[in-house]
Amino acid sequence: MFRRSLARHLVLLAAGFSAALASADVLDTGDGGFTVKNTVTVPVDGLKAYTTVVDQVGKWWDPAHTYSGDAANLWIEAKPQGCFCERLPDQGFVRHMAVIFAAPGKILRLSGGLGPLQSIAASGVMTWSFKPAEKGTTVEVRYTVGGYNPAGFKDLAPSVDSVLRAQLERYQRLLATGKP
Repeated sequence: MFRRSLARHLVLLAAGFSAALASADVLDTGDGGFTVKNTVTVPVDGLKAYTTVVDQVGKWWDPAHTYSGDAANLWIEAKPQGCFCERLPDQGFVRHMAVIFAAPGKILRLSGGLGPLQSIAASGVMTWSFKPAEKGTTVEVRYTVGGYNPAGFKDLAPSVDSVLRAQLERYQRLLATGKP
């Protein structure tokens, strides 16, 4: 089942590749990594925006981009080395990322490789920044990835950007409408 979920995840990332080609959010790419950035404004204050990321990840994360197929299996522990993890059948789990910086309402920083990045010996730092805006909070998600990939990272960056953008759009819709 795990291999099937991983294969499905890779196919979904590849499918997002064509939609992401026009992305202006891929900041840089190179043989050793890439940086992507996405920004939205949400109609709540910074603390509510932050707590929704942490406490409700299972509500806004797209279940199609999980190993278990169910976003309710995701959780984030906002504490030193806290886990952004996912429960799998038969007491299995995936540690997607570790929390390395938490300032509620301001910054959440995680370290690790999402999805197929784990299998190619790549890791990254994802920073969620929350800044006051005229009608709520501007939320920026920046993910800087480095490591080894025999094919390089130029073709992978747009796919990762597309998947992260879709997650952020679901998060924005949850805060704006109550539904992702």
